[in-house]
Amino acid sequence: MTFEEYRKHDALGLADLVRNKEITAAELVEVAITRAESVNPTINAIIHPLYDMAREMAKSAGPDSPFAGVPFLVKDLGLEIAGTPRVSGCRGYRNYVSQEDSYITRRYRQAGLSFLGKTNTPEFGLTPYTEPQHFGPTRNPWNIGHTAGGSSGGSAAAVAAGITPLATASDGGGSIRIPASCCGLFGLKPSRGRISQGPQQGEGWSGAVMEHCVSRSVRDSAALLDATQGSAPGDPFVIQPPEKPYLEVIGEDPGKLRIGFSTAHTLGQEVDAECILAIEKTARLLESLGHQVELAPLPYRREDLTETFLTMVCGEAAADIEILSEHLGRAARPGDVERATWAMVMLGRSFSAKDYAFRRRKWNDIARRLGAFHQQYDLLLTPTVSKAPFRIGALQPDAAEKRLLRLVTSLNLEGVLKARVGPLAEKIFSYIPYTALGNITGQPSMSVPLHWTNDGLPVGVMFTAPAGREDMLFRLAAQLEKARPWMGKVPEV
Repeated sequence: MTFEEYRKHDALGLADLVRNKEITAAELVEVAITRAESVNPTINAIIHPLYDMAREMAKSAGPDSPFAGVPFLVKDLGLEIAGTPRVSGCRGYRNYVSQEDSYITRRYRQAGLSFLGKTNTPEFGLTPYTEPQHFGPTRNPWNIGHTAGGSSGGSAAAVAAGITPLATASDGGGSIRIPASCCGLFGLKPSRGRISQGPQQGEGWSGAVMEHCVSRSVRDSAALLDATQGSAPGDPFVIQPPEKPYLEVIGEDPGKLRIGFSTAHTLGQEVDAECILAIEKTARLLESLGHQVELAPLPYRREDLTETFLTMVCGEAAADIEILSEHLGRAARPGDVERATWAMVMLGRSFSAKDYAFRRRKWNDIARRLGAFHQQYDLLLTPTVSKAPFRIGALQPDAAEKRLLRLVTSLNLEGVLKARVGPLAEKIFSYIPYTALGNITGQPSMSVPLHWTNDGLPVGVMFTAPAGREDMLFRLAAQLEKARPWMGKVPEV
């Protein structure tokens, strides 16, 4: 099989070839390895190759398993694969080796996937771009000078470049949907509790984090969720299982949906013309497919991000440092992490238990607001992000901000940091004014690749459904994929 032939198929298509004995799983792995060795030096998506593991897994993958030995990549954050590194983008974890599989990793094995490697991520998954100091930036295959998004940027870049047809991604504030948008892929964040994060974790970021994947096709995402959904003993969240397999659902008519859309920015800032154009084109497409689409007030507020979400993220960063200290066998120091991360840790430590609990209670206000929205509309349509993929480094602290970070982290000036955190936070949240709210509410949300700029950069659009309604999203996504196919759009890298 040539790479060109390999790339024409999604994961289920490749699995069918294996089942029909047109190719072996071992041959698929070799094609993927050859592609990885060719393109990864350019895009820096894979940071821990696991080629020998993939070869062994391909030998034992049953042809009747859903994915029959198809090559697969795992994000280097959260998920554990026994006997492999898990660095989380952090130099302090450079010697960490996982001792056991995560529950979801075991389900990947049962589904017949072959682990080709682990993909790049920002330190602790804290930024919507993938530029960790420890491993260097991941580059977008559509234009290597631009971001692949984050925090699942390594996975998205690898899939867009054709190394594997799908890869794991996790989403605590948009980290499946953001890189899916940047790389021209389909990315769905499941409902809270849909997939177990055990046994190493119970609830990532107070329940904001969910695992799933980025993929080139809707059906691959549906089939992988069928293979991995469901709770495990000790899970803090248990959700009602789907009525039927998602792979079955995508063949069904979504019916006439009521869809409210908005291009307003949560922080009151500008949204790029390309992102607005993507929504306008999508609205017209939806109407042509028989859906009711109308402009609706954005149910998000500025303080949802700048106060409620930020408090949680900084608190979790501080907790990450405590876990790192346990691994190191000593108190973690500023030199163990990036300076910007340490600043977030300082901020997290400055919050009281009262501050954290108060902001956590505000999650209910946001969820009730969205609940009221869905009394009128089946889905909320917004841009996934507020701008097309930006140049690498554009959201990094500038020279003045770096001086400030050096000052406050060196002298432990929490008061100065608190006074200046607003502008620093808004620089990040200006790019992601929509995605994090679905994490707070636990709703399923998807980015669909329906627009490319004149410069050839992908721009996704985002649909958010009521909690537990992945089925609604999958039906619509399949309809949109059929109406505006994107599988044939591939970067030339």
